[in-house]
Amino acid sequence: MIKRIAVLIAAVVLLAAMTLTSAGAISTMFVYTENGRTLNVRSAPVNGDNIIGRLAYGAEVGVEQFLDNGWCAIVWGSYGTAYVQSRFLQWYEPGPKPKPAPTATPKPGGTTPAASGDLASVNKVFRSARYVTPYTISVRPSRTSGWVNMRWAPSTGAEVQRTYRNGEQLTVVAELGDWYQVVDTVNGAYGFMMKNFATRLLN
Repeated sequence: MIKRIAVLIAAVVLLAAMTLTSAGAISTMFVYTENGRTLNVRSAPVNGDNIIGRLAYGAEVGVEQFLDNGWCAIVWGSYGTAYVQSRFLQWYEPGPKPKPAPTATPKPGGTTPAASGDLASVNKVFRSARYVTPYTISVRPSRTSGWVNMRWAPSTGAEVQRTYRNGEQLTVVAELGDWYQVVDTVNGAYGFMMKNFATRLLN
């Protein structure tokens, strides 16, 4: 009888240990930025005046939880829990840090070619807009563990409004060259996404 009770107690202790381990499980991921720069670590899952540190390209990160808004909670030393944007993390260690692109040298009294032509390029894309009967697309990042950006304008230089995971769905309201103008019907966000990273769904 005593032996049977001892076995039962051991089973309960093992189950409790397994539950605690699962609840506090941490996934190991790695920092990946396309330009090789550091990744900002923040005290809250929003952009603002809340940077508490930086992670180097390729750094190993302990991820506690993925959030629905494109951020994730990570272990940050003695501070405890901190936050980074999930799109800059991947499951495998990245290759060598990419070399930064050369910066154009401005001419005296003028601007760089990129700066002078960017606004004109964006306006040209807007003028090409073709409004369509709304249809649904599915997000398809280049890596299944990656993200696709929704930007405020149809330009890779425009700021990112939100990020979307593989398989998430958006509604297209217009087509502009290589871009879709999309709306997130869940939260009402409008923006632009490159066509290469989305697939149209059949109705």
